[in-house]
Amino acid sequence: MESKEVAQIIADLLNQKKARDIVMIDIAEKSSFADYFVNATGGSERQLGALADDVEDKLAEIGITPKSKEGKPETGWILVDGGDVIINLFTADTRDKYTLEKIWNDCESILVD
Repeated sequence: MESKEVAQIIADLLNQKKARDIVMIDIAEKSSFADYFVNATGGSERQLGALADDVEDKLAEIGITPKSKEGKPETGWILVDGGDVIINLFTADTRDKYTLEKIWNDCESILVD
């Protein structure tokens, strides 16, 4: 399965689970560690944890074993390493603080509705 397709599947899942401000960023030409970021905001720490669990379940369902999961809901940022697709789940304050979209602003971004 192509990494763009995996990123889209994860973005769609996050959208169904009511995550906000979902963005897919194509980092393939600028990065040696992944092809896509999928960034999303959860409405609470509790939702953040649930979203991370849902992402891990969906990756397993499509045959991808996450390489790692870093962070905890109370830190405001959970990263799930799906290999070629890195999923960043934030609380709103933490996302505003780190502004990953600005760091990677020279890459193509796709806002998911």
